[in-house]
Amino acid sequence: MVIYSVTVQVEGSIAEDWLQWMRAYHIPDVLATGYFTGHRIQRLVHPETEDGHATFNIQYLCRHWDDYNNYQRLEAPRLQAEHTERYRDRFVAFRTLLEEVE
Repeated sequence: MVIYSVTVQVEGSIAEDWLQWMRAYHIPDVLATGYFTGHRIQRLVHPETEDGHATFNIQYLCRHWDDYNNYQRLEAPRLQAEHTERYRDRFVAFRTLLEEVE
């Protein structure tokens, strides 16, 4: 299993709005592409940020590397642009890939 992990730090003043929008729109749109089998969302609790920012991690699960690669090529640019447009200059994000070890 491939895990596409997205860590996002947002300004504290928009954290609840961001989380609600992610749950109501962005995550469902990502899952609707058909490339992922599920997701998990977590909030970073330690270490705490001193600047009042909130940090979240979303993990999208997919069965095969081809699914991930097709998502990146065909869907990610549009979905990432929507996120950037909505929260421009109020977040930073980085993405990592993990592979489940059996």
